[in-house]
Amino acid sequence: MSTATRLASATAALAACVGSGAVIAQAASDSAGSATLPAVTVVSRAAPVLSIGGWGDLPLSQTPLPASIYNSETMKDYGVQRLSDLTRLDPAVNDAYNAVGYWDSLTLRGFVIDNRFNYRRDGLPINAETAVPLDNKDRVEILKGISGMQAGTSSPGGLVNFVVKRPTAEPLRTGWLQWQSENSWLATADLSQRFGEQGAFGLRMNAAYEQIRPPVNDANGQRALFALAGDWRVSADSLLEAEFESSRHSQPSVPAFSMLGNRIPSPSDPRINLNNQPWSQPVVFNANTGSIRFTQMLNNEWRWSAQIATQQLRNDDRIAFPFGCSAEGNYDRYCSDGSFDMYDYRSENERRRTDAGELALHAQLATGSVMHGLSAGLLGTRFKSTFQRQAYNDVGSGNVDGSVTLPANPALTAENTNRNERSTELFLRDAVQFNDRFSLWLALRHTAIDRQSVSTDGSEATGYRQSFNSPWVAASYRIDAWQMLYASWGRGAESDVAPNRRPEYVNAGQALPTLQSTQFEIGLKGARDKFTWTVAAFDIVRPAFSDIPVPCEDAYPLQRYRRQADGDQHHTGIEVGGSLRSGAWWLGGGLQWLHALVRGSVVPGISGQRPVNVPAASLKMQLRYTVPTIPTLQLGADVAAESDRTLLPDDGAQRIPGYAVFGLNGQWLQRTGNATLTWRAGIDNLFDRRVWRGAPYEFGHVYLFPMPGRTARISVQADW
Repeated sequence: MSTATRLASATAALAACVGSGAVIAQAASDSAGSATLPAVTVVSRAAPVLSIGGWGDLPLSQTPLPASIYNSETMKDYGVQRLSDLTRLDPAVNDAYNAVGYWDSLTLRGFVIDNRFNYRRDGLPINAETAVPLDNKDRVEILKGISGMQAGTSSPGGLVNFVVKRPTAEPLRTGWLQWQSENSWLATADLSQRFGEQGAFGLRMNAAYEQIRPPVNDANGQRALFALAGDWRVSADSLLEAEFESSRHSQPSVPAFSMLGNRIPSPSDPRINLNNQPWSQPVVFNANTGSIRFTQMLNNEWRWSAQIATQQLRNDDRIAFPFGCSAEGNYDRYCSDGSFDMYDYRSENERRRTDAGELALHAQLATGSVMHGLSAGLLGTRFKSTFQRQAYNDVGSGNVDGSVTLPANPALTAENTNRNERSTELFLRDAVQFNDRFSLWLALRHTAIDRQSVSTDGSEATGYRQSFNSPWVAASYRIDAWQMLYASWGRGAESDVAPNRRPEYVNAGQALPTLQSTQFEIGLKGARDKFTWTVAAFDIVRPAFSDIPVPCEDAYPLQRYRRQADGDQHHTGIEVGGSLRSGAWWLGGGLQWLHALVRGSVVPGISGQRPVNVPAASLKMQLRYTVPTIPTLQLGADVAAESDRTLLPDDGAQRIPGYAVFGLNGQWLQRTGNATLTWRAGIDNLFDRRVWRGAPYEFGHVYLFPMPGRTARISVQADW
């Protein structure tokens, strides 16, 4: 049976299941927004607009795209304070290397998405190798699957888009104060006002300050944000928008645990911090980001837009870093007795800058009885990273109980790599509506990239240019007024270069062939009365690169490698989601089944294995109850469950078990005078489960992250 046939059969079966009432809802993905602020809440029924989708103002429910949208109020309800917290709400979103105090890293549909290429801010590329604040974000959009239509180069799991808060039509005054276990507290202000004749000018200010006290030893920190967004309604057809944000996050990062020899240890005390040396310093993320956007309506059918943005990051990355066990000759895990090699790692004054500009033309046209939603444009992006020499020095042997004190060695002994990258992308999209039922969606993006890199000492310079096309096509059929069936096929691209490490790599610095991933998807979306549903089945094939050992040809004493294309990863999955409201009850959540395999690798033992840190099943559900006698009071519960995960690329038998954790939450709306108070409270990991929440395999090493212990939070929001 072909892949397409298998997926179609699975979708039909699941659609029947959903139609009979076996519903698991996808939190916030089909909820509503307002005209002035297209926000999404988990209790609304109208479909939101996915701005990163590329199809204008069409609601998400009317496009053949799988996505989730989380607005700022929803994130407050569930205690989402960093991007990785969304792994508790969305079944397609799982943990990657998410350390306390470090930047967020996500897995979508089983693929780790690239922090350099898979993140957008108001649709333009940004670098996510930083702590992205959410306080001034109106919503977070998560597009799932191949994203070649929206991005020139990106890993195939999907895209994350941060949508900035803009001035509102009516005055807005909001203050928010939250307390969390361990005496963490966060204060924010959100103010918006219009000025001038007929409110031609708008201004919105967001500010935040947080004292961070996580339930981990020696990991206290603080962060701050200030952001301004303004607009000028030049005329009824012209809109000029500008915004700027500045943020700082300072906090020690917390290393992960690992296998102990051939043994998977029981989940450790989540309060232990292996980065607890007297000389440990915080990781510091400083970020300044701004953009200007102009939109001009030419007539009822045509409009054009221009947008430019810049992002400037400065990081100090420092940690007492445990890595491997030289005493036993294992460099992918810790020692059998719980010891490990400890390194003093310091990479200070890292500077990253991203500049992007897009010029686009949009039209709604009719050719006879056929309607077209056209978009064409040009996107240019420039990325530059500048580093200094770094420290990565062995300082002795630590232990997983965190009891060993070691001397510092901050000597700058290792070179780093500076990079310059430019990309030019031409795109064309057409949503062809033949009648009230059938539509064809066509998209093509042509990308040309120019990349150079050089070591900080001026050696090992390399550069390459590549160009490629990323087509995407979909067809949708509206079965009736409440549901739509769709199928899509798309291709995305990734570009890589062999590591600049000579003589370890015989092809060091060489450009590698472009990886072209493909995805086929078939799905069903529907909404009727108080019931919404989505069902999607997908098949993704991603070619892979591996480090292949090569024979030694001279007196070089260590093993050499060739970085080359080597097999692929094949992910076939099914996602079910939706929402159901019945009287005082609301149910939401989602379920993903994923069959993932590595195929065709020449590396012994890898082919036929499930990729590391990829659960075969994920369940995320939320339940709300509105108290009839107190209609302003809502009580809720949520559950996040994932199946087991493999730890090693060549050994599927080594796995951490699956888990299920529960939480409680509640909201109470109180009106007092001219103000409205929203009280929120919640408890995460209600039963204080000790489990491994993730097992990423990074830098050739197994890592184990413990689930944080039980935490409580309470907050009050004032609107006046």
